[in-house]
Amino acid sequence: MSTTRKKLDVHQEVTDRIVAAIETAGPYEMPWLKSRSGSFARPVNIASGNAYNGINILSLWIAAQSSDYASPVWGTYRQWQQRGAQVRKGEKASLVVFYKSIEKDEADTAEGDDNEISRQRLIARASHVFNAAQVEGFTPPTEASLLEAPVFDPIERAEAFAKATGAVITEAGDEACYVPSSDMIRMPERRRFMGTATTSPAEAFYSTLCHELVHWAGAKHRLDRDLSTRFGSEAYAMEELIAELGAAFLCADLSITPEPRMDHASYIASWLKVLKDDKRAIFTAAAKASQAANWLQREAG
Repeated sequence: MSTTRKKLDVHQEVTDRIVAAIETAGPYEMPWLKSRSGSFARPVNIASGNAYNGINILSLWIAAQSSDYASPVWGTYRQWQQRGAQVRKGEKASLVVFYKSIEKDEADTAEGDDNEISRQRLIARASHVFNAAQVEGFTPPTEASLLEAPVFDPIERAEAFAKATGAVITEAGDEACYVPSSDMIRMPERRRFMGTATTSPAEAFYSTLCHELVHWAGAKHRLDRDLSTRFGSEAYAMEELIAELGAAFLCADLSITPEPRMDHASYIASWLKVLKDDKRAIFTAAAKASQAANWLQREAG
């Protein structure tokens, strides 16, 4: 009898977890925004002090939300041991993904191709991490010190960030949108934004603006984000998912609680269809969202 263990399909495993979380989150809220009991800062690695990127932000947010982890700090079993902490017995690890570059087989390399890059292939590998809430012997520093972020009033910081990106933003009309033909963002007047039980009117305004800034960043003369070849008729819905994720990443960095968007309901079915049909789609969406959020942060200086 063969004892060979079935190899973990990293892309499928992460996609399945995110699909399940979206399907149970409700018609308007995304699972990474559903609860304020977990930490909404970007997840940070205990060993390097660096924030996670791409799909790992999303995966760890969902893990934190489902278990009510208040800390954004994560690490492998060994990394916690190196910090003098111990993962409690019976604690369940959360999945993160990293990519390892390997040499292609000669048969995989085009004849006569001496390009070093073409000889490399990226392979997804799984790693398992534990939250600070799952260990003993560790006192977490504040989120601000982890992210090395200056202490500002969150709304003032959001206003300064939006201005520093250089985007042309007008406040008029009833719709929030990015207009490619004029390369500008239109927002309803900020006074028209209403708060919710968990979101202030100002947070609602800035979280919506962050969504549109991610669209703006994807323009051809900026990040040139074109999804039509990869996703065909679903490209528009995927662009909205990227903007949704990018806005969530930015709001985390700006200490803003995002507002649940009513228009999510019209996109969720399309998002789920693409995610179920293509196990790498959520990886692409999260990577593009992370790219846009990081680019906007650099532009804002």
